[in-house]
Formats: sequence, structure tokens, C-alpha cells
Amino acid sequence: MTAPRILLTRRWPTNVEDRLRETYDVVLNKDDVPMTAAQIAEAMREYDAVCATVSDSLPSESFGKDLSAKIIGNFGVGVSHIDLDAAKASGVTVTNTPGCLTDCTADLAIALVLMSARRLGEGEREVRSGGWSGWRPTHMMGRSLAGKTLGIVGMGRIGIATAWRAQHGFGMDIAYYNRSMVDETKLAGLKATALPTIDEVIEASDFVSLHCPGGDENRHLLNEARIRSFGPDRFLINTARGEIVDEAALVSALEKGQIGGAALDVYEKEPEVHARLLVNPKVVLLPHLGSATIETREAMGMMVADNLDAFFAGNEPPHRVL
Repeated sequence: MTAPRILLTRRWPTNVEDRLRETYDVVLNKDDVPMTAAQIAEAMREYDAVCATVSDSLPSESFGKDLSAKIIGNFGVGVSHIDLDAAKASGVTVTNTPGCLTDCTADLAIALVLMSARRLGEGEREVRSGGWSGWRPTHMMGRSLAGKTLGIVGMGRIGIATAWRAQHGFGMDIAYYNRSMVDETKLAGLKATALPTIDEVIEASDFVSLHCPGGDENRHLLNEARIRSFGPDRFLINTARGEIVDEAALVSALEKGQIGGAALDVYEKEPEVHARLLVNPKVVLLPHLGSATIETREAMGMMVADNLDAFFAGNEPPHRVL
């Protein structure tokens, strides 16, 4: 029997690529440059499976008739980059990699809270630039985390893990908003206050961390009015999806002193970053590192492989989205 032909749209950890080669006819993107939506659409008509990442684009034009690909093995949890309605209409299975990146993304969210509170990005830049003149009592004072409130928007796996770290590691209070009621058993050992609106979470918090899905439904969930409501003493943390935040409104609020600061790992038009964010000292900027640990990225790839193995064996993929 001929091995299924699969395409990896980017380079994956070596251990994962080696495992896939044992079973499949694998084509790698050896240059590791982003593929265009048109190139991926063509691949959908050429390969039995396309293994995409969260930075790829699979709009409706990627689907339709005469598809060779029967499954998209997505490397990542979020699937807002895939037109799921079009995939479903074309009979294409979509899988993802939930769970394995919970801890590392929560770790990074806390790192960004610390960087904002203690002005660590500013401090590192000052030392590197040669501008540091030595210790002094009033130099670059930040804020302590103990007793402050962390607001969580999206109390799923990552939101809960972030709240645990904040409360048990740093003595922070927790307020949260979730679109649906959170199972109390998942909050066991965590003292957290559910609030009925995002606006009330902002008002109650010193730091607001986003952990909700992206896509059209949550596009600009943090809109101009909500960003302005932060005021000069609150900070925004985003490790979720860039489109959740109205980036132009965030830039304006930062420049007008309507928000204390922001720490971002994701951007509205990745990999493009708003030029005025790049020069604003109140912002911490990271290059989408939420799941970027060796352990996590290998685990994600192995989950994709598990999904492919089950699918091509005629079994139910363990992490089917549709």
C-alpha cells in the first residue's frame, strides 16, 4: 500500500519529522519560509494531508472540489486561521493539539505580568544601550504583585493555569470572565471571583490577561472603549490571539496615557508589528513564544502524528475539531 503523502507547511522538531517519515511520504518546507494561502490551497489538491500551523491561512478558497487532502493536522490549539465551515462542507477533517501547551503558555503569561509590573523590558534595554548610571533609590520603580488582582478573560485550561500561578506563586487575587459557566471542580483550590462582564473584570483588576479564542467572533473584543477604560494604572497581557485586541486603539491609548502598559506575545497582523508599538517604552513585545519550549513543541507534533495515524487507520482521531 502506498504511504499517504503529507505536507508540513513549516519545519517541525526533528524527532517529530523523523517519526512521520517512518509512516508517511513526507514533504518538508526545508527553507522554513511561510507558505502563501494560494500555495497551501494548491497543496490541498496535491497531498493526502496538510499539516498546518497557527500562522498559516486556510480561507474558503483552500477548499471546494477536487481536493486530495482529507485531513488538516493543525500544529496548535487555535483554528481561527482555518475556514471551518468551508472545511466541513468539503468533508475535510480538522484536528488540533489541545492540552499540551497549557503550562508553558501560562508560564509565559506570568512572565509578561512580571515584565510589566517590574519594568523588566525597559531595564534590560537601558543596560544594553549603556544608559544605566548605577543603582539609586527612585530608579525605574515598578509594582509588587502580592495583593494585586489579575483579571482573566477566558477561564479555560490556560486561564485557570495562569490564575493558579498568580495566586499560589505571587499572592494575587483573581477575577475572571468566561462566556459559559466554569465547572467548579476545575477551580478547586483556587479562590477566584466570576464577574458577569469583561468591563467589570477590567474595573476590578490591576492586570488583565487574555486567554480566549481568536477568530471573527472575538475580533476586537478589547475595543477602543474597553482599552481606554483601563486607565493609567492597569496593564494588558495578551498571549491568546492578536485579533482580540484593536491594535490601533491600543497604540492610541498608550500614547495618551489611557492605559498603564501592555505585554504582547501575539499581534493583529503577524508577523507585522505596529510601528508605534515598537518604539513605545510601555510595551513588552515577544515573538509569539507562548508554546516555545522544546518539550511542548515536540509534544504538539507527536499529537498531530497521533491524529494522522488514527485517521489513516480508519479510526477516530483523538483530537478532532470537525
